[in-house]
Amino acid sequence: MTEGIVKFYKTEKGWGAIASTELPAGCDAFVHFSVIEGTGFRALDPGERVDFDYEAAQQDSFQFRATRVRKL
Repeated sequence: MTEGIVKFYKTEKGWGAIASTELPAGCDAFVHFSVIEGTGFRALDPGERVDFDYEAAQQDSFQFRATRVRKL
């Protein structure tokens, strides 16, 4: 897993972005609520530290998509 920081998260839409030094410069990973580990309502807060897996994938303006996210 890769460690990162939640850059922003739109709770009302259920998605956001995670920044990490392990991603190429200038790239963030798209994150959707469905990949956040946990039960019930799942959301992230800007500045929150997370571990995540990701894959190269075109998602809107993102080149990477988180596939599994765990809050630290």
